[in-house]
Amino acid sequence: MARETIQPKPVLLILSQVYVPDPASVGQHMHDAAAAMAERGYEVRVLASARGYDDPTRRYPTREIRDGVHVRRLPLSSFGKASIPVRLLGAALFMLQCLWFGLTTPRLGSILVSTSPPMAALAGVVIACLRRVPFTYWVMDLNPDQMVELGKARAGSLPVRMYDAMNRIILKRAHAVVALDRFMAERILKKVDVSNKLHVMPPWPHEDAIEPIEHEDNPFRAEHGLNGKFVLMYSGNHGFSTPVTTILQAALTMQDRDNIVFLFIGGGVGKREVDEAIAKHQPTNIRSMPYQPMERLRYSLSAADVHIVSVGDAVVGVVHPCKVYGAMAVARPILLLGPDPCHVSDIVREQEIGWHIKHGDVPAAVAVIEHIAATTHDQRRRMGTHARELIADRFSKSALCGRFCDVVESAFKRRDSVVPASQDVVREGRS
Repeated sequence: MARETIQPKPVLLILSQVYVPDPASVGQHMHDAAAAMAERGYEVRVLASARGYDDPTRRYPTREIRDGVHVRRLPLSSFGKASIPVRLLGAALFMLQCLWFGLTTPRLGSILVSTSPPMAALAGVVIACLRRVPFTYWVMDLNPDQMVELGKARAGSLPVRMYDAMNRIILKRAHAVVALDRFMAERILKKVDVSNKLHVMPPWPHEDAIEPIEHEDNPFRAEHGLNGKFVLMYSGNHGFSTPVTTILQAALTMQDRDNIVFLFIGGGVGKREVDEAIAKHQPTNIRSMPYQPMERLRYSLSAADVHIVSVGDAVVGVVHPCKVYGAMAVARPILLLGPDPCHVSDIVREQEIGWHIKHGDVPAAVAVIEHIAATTHDQRRRMGTHARELIADRFSKSALCGRFCDVVESAFKRRDSVVPASQDVVREGRS
């Protein structure tokens, strides 16, 4: 009797310049999706940079198997974020190496690629066409839209038109497109009508690793002299798209309020503004700290009384404010610095879990912060508890990561057709 041969599942190839243990959010979410697909029985291979995205002096293992995922980290793929040309050089070299490895990966069945870096998606298109496999496009930000909105590129210029043309090719060729919110989806649809394969879902928080810690039980607060202080925290990437100038100026105005601490944790090009303000003014109420490792994140995030989330006026639908979910996961209310409407203002206003101030209005920011500091602990606790409940009900990692993996897996199941967006899985209204 002939022995039945079990065919191994095809390979899912993930192209992501950033990957764990790098602390950048993109890499954390790619790891979650990769590990979940490996649990579903797929062979998952990741191509990533061998150096840190924010800090290129950090080196990571060239090869490793992490949570069932085969990770290969490529040299000369990240030189930091000192300037746009430097970032583009790292992205271009990463893309070229991805092309080589993608074209030679055995049993390739599907590709997952995000917009980090944007050029990786172009590599994904080329590999998918030459290997005749589908690919899923995870849109985490939109360029050249971001560069144009931030004044780093001129609308209508040749590079911008070329970039947009590349985007349209990628969107048309993708088996499925995943946008992070309704504003981003609207921008994508203005480029190309991909409504028959567009899925809208936010990225998930890591609520399993960042459960709330009470202040009296939090060693982070004791370690950094925060006990007895009212802490407003900005934690995450400080970028051009997430300016904190208004909060920083409000903090300098409030130096006489020694019971209020403004704590800025993370990195990015915008962190320089915070550090320069501290060096120049020597304020006692403003503190700066680097990114915290994942195992300490529950303590650092829980050290806040209120979390600041910044959204640049011009970048609604261009970038997604992922840090709001971490704040909600540790049951803290939100202070939105940004425009209305935007994804965060939808949540804050409709769910009554925070406050809102506009960029540039420092006196109003001071007034709102004074009001927040005057609220009772019970009031803030109720808002934070509701925020945490929203994570469990609508934004949990298990639900959102599972739904995202359903989209990725559909590429294997229907490799020769376009997958329509299913209402029950991914359609997001106002959230």
